[in-house]
Parts: sequence; C-alpha cells; structure tokens
Amino acid sequence: MSYKKLEIWQIANELVIKIHKMTLNELPKFEMYEEGNQIRRSSKSVKSLIVEGYGRRTYKQDFLRYLVSSIASNDETLDHLENLYNTKSLINKQLYFELHEKIEIQGRKLNNFINAVQIKHNIVFEQESYYQLPDVENQEP
Repeated sequence: MSYKKLEIWQIANELVIKIHKMTLNELPKFEMYEEGNQIRRSSKSVKSLIVEGYGRRTYKQDFLRYLVSSIASNDETLDHLENLYNTKSLINKQLYFELHEKIEIQGRKLNNFINAVQIKHNIVFEQESYYQLPDVENQEP
C-alpha cells in the first residue's frame, strides 16, 4: 500500500493545493513572504510528516512521533489561517470557512488515525528464548 492511499494524506494534499492557490490569488502581495509563506510551509509540513511517518511505519513509536508532529503542523496551519482572516489579509469569508473546516477535519482524522495505530499496529513478538545465547560456561568441551 502506498501512503497516497491514506485518506489523511489525500486531505493534506488537497489542503496544500488550496492553500497555495489562496496565498497566490487571495492575499495582498506583502503577505506572500510573511504569513502566506508560513501557512504554505506548515500545510506542506502536515503532508510531508505523514509521508515520513509512513516510511517508518515498521517502528510504531517513530510512526506515532511523525503523526503527532503532523497534528502540530496542522494546528499551526489553522492558526496562520485565523491570523490571515483576523487581520483582514484574507477577506474571502467563504474560502476562510471552507479551509477552516477542512483543516479541522484533517485534525480529527489524524487523531483517529493515531488512535488506530496505537491499538492496531502490527508488532511481532519473538519468544524470549530467541534472544538467549547458549550457556558457554556449562557446556562440555
């Protein structure tokens, strides 16, 4: 299975594209290198952290660490969106609410995915004897 089949990645990818277009078409020019740059970077970070975590999915704790970081970047993206709207740099109310809702959905789905990984992650347990070496001292030559 590819990470591209994960719903959380698909939503993140959609948000990256919508946010990128929003920063190019809806914001004042001075925001291109200010808050516009920050929201583009944080939205791309959500997607990249999902991909990197998926690449480390064999190791449950690594997988979870990247997914938790993805939630943090998602929260950051929401904060940047709210800043743009509250400062009137983004005046398209419909677009604001559409992106806001999508980012919140992404956060909930990331949380649900993390819970599923915590509960259902495949861990192979070998018997303890698998790691024991023969007792060299008690062996006859």
